[in-house]
Amino acid sequence: MSDIHKQLGTKLKLFFFDEMSPGSCFFLPDGAKIYNNLVDFLRNCYRSLGYKEVITPNLYNKNLWEISGHWDKYKENMFLIRKLADKEEEENEYSLKPMNCPGHCVMFKHLSVSYRELPIRWADFGVLHRNEFSGALTGLTRVRRFQQDDAHIFCTFEQVEKEIEDYLLFLKKVYEHFDFKFEVELSTRPEKYIGDLENWDKAEQILEKKIKMIPKWKINKGDGAFYGPKIDVKIRDSLKREHQCGTIQLDFNLPERFDLKYIPNEGEPKRPVLIHRAIFGSVERFMAILLEHTSGKLPFWLSPRQICIVPVSNKYLPYCNKIKNIFNKYEVNVDDTLETLNKKIRNAEKMKFNYVFVLGEEEENNNTINIRIRNNRLGLKNIEETLEICNQDYNQKNLFKI
Repeated sequence: MSDIHKQLGTKLKLFFFDEMSPGSCFFLPDGAKIYNNLVDFLRNCYRSLGYKEVITPNLYNKNLWEISGHWDKYKENMFLIRKLADKEEEENEYSLKPMNCPGHCVMFKHLSVSYRELPIRWADFGVLHRNEFSGALTGLTRVRRFQQDDAHIFCTFEQVEKEIEDYLLFLKKVYEHFDFKFEVELSTRPEKYIGDLENWDKAEQILEKKIKMIPKWKINKGDGAFYGPKIDVKIRDSLKREHQCGTIQLDFNLPERFDLKYIPNEGEPKRPVLIHRAIFGSVERFMAILLEHTSGKLPFWLSPRQICIVPVSNKYLPYCNKIKNIFNKYEVNVDDTLETLNKKIRNAEKMKFNYVFVLGEEEENNNTINIRIRNNRLGLKNIEETLEICNQDYNQKNLFKI
């Protein structure tokens, strides 16, 4: 990935990096708007798809990671804390979480789950920290502090097929919404694996069957995780570059390690299957890809700079402020500088405003708005027509009807 998104971050005053916190991004107000709009976009989807959002701790005792297996396999990528305040439990070690799944297993085990409650779909936008090598840090695409559109699904083995299908349909809708083409890869059982071979075979058959819903797919034999097969999703941007984003993984390992069980209709408690899934991957990485994909010209609903109101001269500022108040549900700026009209319009275009409203005598006398949409003149519209145009664009943030 190039540094274009970092250049856009500086030019558009969205974010920056500083050695005071290497590998962690400082999001300025307009950058935070984009970030939060992406998260809210998914939250709106989750309400329609049966996901429930949870909040989990950032700090865990090493015992959690020993149970999950990460202490042996992932410790070097974790930020360790060897001592808490007031000498509390000095002998124990703690770490900031690099992923959410073990914490979700703790939550599942805390409950007495009936088969009637499955599948359970938990989404978590919690902050994660991974101790990436300094040489691997590349803008927003590889950071030490980030958030994922992370979700874990606890279900019966019989429910796995439907959950995979629903995920792929959801993923397809999201990527098409952002105008991305994508393909999927199924990674199958590696030489060193854990769990029951029969379950592995069934899971791979389900995943292979379901990826054929996607036009472009392939199989990577032996490249699965040790705990289960997975599907990786790669998107292509406007420059035909490939980016790893989404993933879905079947996990027999963590339910076993944490001794997770649910109460079936009859008989002894049974082990659930754990599905790990993400669509954006990390919010930071997806934001970087999207900025480069669009050259900073974000959709209206996502943009931190939606409308710039430009007066022909400052004597029309009262009318400009009237229009601003009418459109106050959007991100609106009135350019009251002393620059020329053409310079104000150019500045608005450079800062990637979606709409420029040019207001002067004619507009004030007729209660109209002269609209420009990113270098194109839309012409004169009355206020009601303009509100309708903006509302239609803004409502594109809803992928599903709520």
